[in-house]
Amino acid sequence: RDWLLSRLAKMPVGDAPNGGQILAKVDSFVFSQLFDPTTCTFTYILGCERTKEAVIIDPVRDQKDRDLTMLSELGLELRYVVNTHIHADHVTSGACIRAELPNVRTVISKVSGGKADVLVESGDTISFGDFSIKAIATPGHTKGCMSWLLQASGHSMVFTGDSLLIGGCGRTDFQQGDAGELYDSVHQQLFTLPDETVVYPCHDYFGWTRSTIGDEKRSNTRFAESRDRFVKIMSELKLPHPELVDIAVPANMMCGI
Repeated sequence: RDWLLSRLAKMPVGDAPNGGQILAKVDSFVFSQLFDPTTCTFTYILGCERTKEAVIIDPVRDQKDRDLTMLSELGLELRYVVNTHIHADHVTSGACIRAELPNVRTVISKVSGGKADVLVESGDTISFGDFSIKAIATPGHTKGCMSWLLQASGHSMVFTGDSLLIGGCGRTDFQQGDAGELYDSVHQQLFTLPDETVVYPCHDYFGWTRSTIGDEKRSNTRFAESRDRFVKIMSELKLPHPELVDIAVPANMMCGI
């Protein structure tokens, strides 16, 4: 296992087992980014090498076996399944992971109205070994959206769900979405983080894997607009509803059951 971890740490992005991308291994911190091509969803594994504890963020039910295999190969024991919000385009694997691993606890925002073992509010933390992630309320895409901030070993990264995508953002026309609230969330909660903070979104449709707060402040054209203009743009998107919305939302309200 030690050989595997050292090898993964030296691999370039996109050259890890099971389609994972080992993007960082600093001191005792282990990080894997995985991708579901069907829904263009990123899943993140964060682990502590010293204690072997791990969390997984935004896992997809159809990728459960891949994710559990990756955790096993990294020698990590999963403690928490964290969802950034009630997803409308895929079903979370939280419930089926918990059925297989009874000690795992599911996590979601209290405001979301979803059911989970741990209901969090802004400022709450979830710990895994020597590390923790901090909840930051970023409503607007949905009422219960929560971004998660990790700061360790002089590095910081934020998992933004659908609130902030690379060069864009999630839609705001259903699930109690509110474009003005999303604009405020991004400007007041995310764009106030240090510019070097690495941004890891829940989705990308153009081949990007990560950005930074500084890059998004400079190049995300949606949030460069005024608040009123942003609200108008979002109201005129006229997007079709996600294909799985009628299945995914009810299931995810029950943590994927």
